[in-house]
Amino acid sequence: MRKDLGGVNVPALRSHNTALVLDLLRGAGEGGISRLELAERTGLTPQAVSKITARLRADGLAAEAGHRASTGGKPRTVLRLVPSAAHAVGVHLDRDELTVLLTDLAGTTVALRRRPTDLGAGAGPVLDAVTEEVRGLLGEYDGGGGGGAGARTVLGSGGSGGSGGPDDPGGPGTAVLGADGSGTAVLGVGGSGTAVLGVGVAMPGPLDHRAGVPGRVTGFPEWAGHPVRDELARRLGLPVVLDKDTNAAALGLALRPGAPGSFAYVHLGTGLGAGLVLGGAPLRGDRTGAGELGHQTVQLDGPPCGCGGRGCLEALCLAAVARGERAGAARILGVGAANLVRLLDIDQVLLGGRAVLAAPEVFADGVRDVLTGLGLTTPVGVVAERDAVAEGAAWLTLAPVFGAETGRLHGLYGGEPTERR
Repeated sequence: MRKDLGGVNVPALRSHNTALVLDLLRGAGEGGISRLELAERTGLTPQAVSKITARLRADGLAAEAGHRASTGGKPRTVLRLVPSAAHAVGVHLDRDELTVLLTDLAGTTVALRRRPTDLGAGAGPVLDAVTEEVRGLLGEYDGGGGGGAGARTVLGSGGSGGSGGPDDPGGPGTAVLGADGSGTAVLGVGGSGTAVLGVGVAMPGPLDHRAGVPGRVTGFPEWAGHPVRDELARRLGLPVVLDKDTNAAALGLALRPGAPGSFAYVHLGTGLGAGLVLGGAPLRGDRTGAGELGHQTVQLDGPPCGCGGRGCLEALCLAAVARGERAGAARILGVGAANLVRLLDIDQVLLGGRAVLAAPEVFADGVRDVLTGLGLTTPVGVVAERDAVAEGAAWLTLAPVFGAETGRLHGLYGGEPTERR
């Protein structure tokens, strides 16, 4: 069934249809997928799929992965994504540590840098460190060694504050796949150096994802209102997306094959928060403040918290961890997880963060025991990757290329194209 186009321009439609194809190529992995399967799964005509895949091959984004037997006629050519065609930077700006990594188009980490940091030093020195590490990472990977001068921007994203965009899709020689001026990815190929889609930055909340500014970060109120996204975009000359650490991790997890449709990623590290995915889409809330699990009050007369409240889950959990009482911290975390399960009826609780990874079985068993004691059968798992937040930050930039806007994930389009011709 043909959808009402609603005045959307043709390049935007091409971008959407191309994203559908790219996402299926991504999901197929090294084994690849045939044009016939692409047509069947997207609802696009074989002619449309042929045009799209021809453009993708010409731009170096897709390549042949061999042939597959067919029920009749000649064997089908199988296509795959070319992960090395483009890259994204993920930044995890924690309270005491900075992690910067580079992923390929498939989200695989290909380079990483890490250093101590202190959010209390103020925005200027901390963003100096972020700038230095991103430039150094790109310079090392590209072989230029000169602060990332070899990197080239290939993403235009509305409101990102960076270079590119529908009127400047990446410079001379860029092959634009589509742009609609409202945040749709513009993927270009041409020039020299590492193709960089942009930089995703994840830091503790609360923050305003749309405006790209942090709120009153617990313990570091001086960050409130600082234009982190726009300042980094200006410094780096790349598009930048800013989100909470837990939201970024949840996005990356949600885009993995076989991810549950609804889950909570509960992160206990230097702070405590949750990234929520419901119906396959991240839940940020109208003011992008959802998921502040750490500041649920669970003890009315409890100890003071840096947020100004008392008896917050974060304060109680971190105090137990500091005392070496991990089992106790796990039970406290279980109370918060139970509240999420009862409130949102989620499919799974995933635990992560530095404190959890120091004793993963203790935390998983403790949270599971609390849920079981309350008659809740929701599965509890642990995200073993130390850098799940930084990897998710890279997906803040990668996701739109595959039609998975950061507020609308893989699978929600139902495979229906906006234009079939």
